[in-house]
Amino acid sequence: MGIINRQKVKQFLISGVYATPEEYLKRKGVKVGGGCMISPCHLSTSEPWLIEIGNYCRIAQGTEFFNHGGIYCLQIQHNDPDLDYFGKIKIGDYVSIGEGCKIMPGVTIGNNVIIGAGSVVTKSIPDGFMVAGNPIKHIGYTDEWYKNLKEKWDLKTGRMNIEDKKKYLLSLDDDKFVKKPYIKAKTEK
Repeated sequence: MGIINRQKVKQFLISGVYATPEEYLKRKGVKVGGGCMISPCHLSTSEPWLIEIGNYCRIAQGTEFFNHGGIYCLQIQHNDPDLDYFGKIKIGDYVSIGEGCKIMPGVTIGNNVIIGAGSVVTKSIPDGFMVAGNPIKHIGYTDEWYKNLKEKWDLKTGRMNIEDKKKYLLSLDDDKFVKKPYIKAKTEK
C-alpha cells in the first residue's frame, strides 16, 4: 500500500463537496470578496468567521490561516482551562499570497500587497508592500515592481494559449528571462 498524500485527499474531498475553494471558505464562515482566485488552502482554526478576504485576491495552494494557538501548555501549566486568545485576519483588495504561506493571528494585510511563496506572516503589512521570508521582510513596493516589469520583463504572454506561449518562450535568448543574483557569503571578522 502506498503513502497517502493528505493534501490530495483533502483537495479531492473539497472538490466533491464544494464547487470551488471560495465556496468552501464561505460555507465555513470566511468572508470572501468578489473576483478572487483561491486555490485549496487550510483553515488551521475553529473560528473561520474571524477571517476576511477582500476583492480580487489570489491565494495560492497550501496557504494556512491561524486565528489562535500556542496556549495549550500555558493552560495546563497554570491550571487555567479558560485561557484563550484570538486574532482576526483581514486581507485587503488586490492581494497575492504565494504558495505555502502561513498567515498568523491578528494580521492585517493592506491593499495591493504581494507575499512571496513560503512566507510566514507574523506582522501586519501596509498597502503597496512586497514581502517574503520567514518571518516576512519588506522586499519592495508593488507599484515599483509593476513599473520594472513593464520596462524590463513584460513578454506579453498573458493572453497566449499554452502551446503558443511554450513556442515563444523557448525561442527567446536567456537574457530575456529574470535572473536572480547569487547569495553572498557572510564575511568573517
